[in-house]
Amino acid sequence: MRAVLLRAPRPIEARPLEVLDLPVPEPGPGQIRIRVTACGVCHTDLHEVEGDLSLPKLPVIIGHQIVGVVDARGPGVSRFREGERAGVPWLHQTCGACRSCRRGDENLCDDARFTGYHVDGGYAEFTLAPERFAHRLPEGLSDADVAPLLCAGIIGYRALRLSEVKPGETLGLFGFGASAHLALQVARAWRCEVWVFTRSAEHQELAKRLGAAWVGRAEAEAPGLLDHAISFAPAGSLIPHALTKLRKGGTLALAGIHLDRIPDMPYSLLYGERTLRSVTAATRRDAEEFLALAGRIPIRCQVEGFLLEEANHALQRLKSSQINGAAVLEIG
Repeated sequence: MRAVLLRAPRPIEARPLEVLDLPVPEPGPGQIRIRVTACGVCHTDLHEVEGDLSLPKLPVIIGHQIVGVVDARGPGVSRFREGERAGVPWLHQTCGACRSCRRGDENLCDDARFTGYHVDGGYAEFTLAPERFAHRLPEGLSDADVAPLLCAGIIGYRALRLSEVKPGETLGLFGFGASAHLALQVARAWRCEVWVFTRSAEHQELAKRLGAAWVGRAEAEAPGLLDHAISFAPAGSLIPHALTKLRKGGTLALAGIHLDRIPDMPYSLLYGERTLRSVTAATRRDAEEFLALAGRIPIRCQVEGFLLEEANHALQRLKSSQINGAAVLEIG
């Protein structure tokens, strides 16, 4: 199979991803093999490639927003049949026995394993996944449109939940990439008023087309105070801007897996029972709820497609904020 391999982290400008021919993997007990048709390109992929995240496996095939068709089944597989479409998200597997797993917080499992991080992912023509952690996908959406839902969408949905926003309230989104443009559509379906803070003129225009009531830069004066907010950007410098715009009792959820730093700031920004909280991965329940909701709304993903061989280029464009919506590798 053709696959994109990362041997060692380097700046994406050095084009560290190599396209190689590798053996097709064989599914073990409880695993399905998926012939990959699309894999979303995520900021987490960029953090892995550039070494912002310490990698437990090298070399590794990255990618964790995987859509494809079940091609083979290992012993004991019963949920999926060959020929069925399936999706594989960031959460690859958990222990199922620790305190976090037992209380329903499997995203916090200390022994969790993640797709394209602990195990090879979807920048390839074939990949393996435990069938218990794979998902059925909403009908009526193409493979390329579904792929970003499997991380950007799921994480955006969990961030909405953890922001504690309620129908009819005002929500701020700081940074407007793949995850934010999907979260905006869910928030609008919940009848929330959404303000988007982004410096990109193209991102501002997309936000307005998707129903944002106001758009502007993070340092701009907003129409009023936000009830709740989410920051999707890996820039800690946005936190004081967001807290300044948040009313008392509001929550700011940080949806990124990596943040450069939390800056020094006066306690007064947090005072007034404002909450600052992180969002850590997602659970299978988050995925199931969001994918069902995505089919009902229905969510529409703005996608820019790339060939598998263009993975370095796709990540370069992502780094420079040149992707308006979501980037997807279209494979096969």
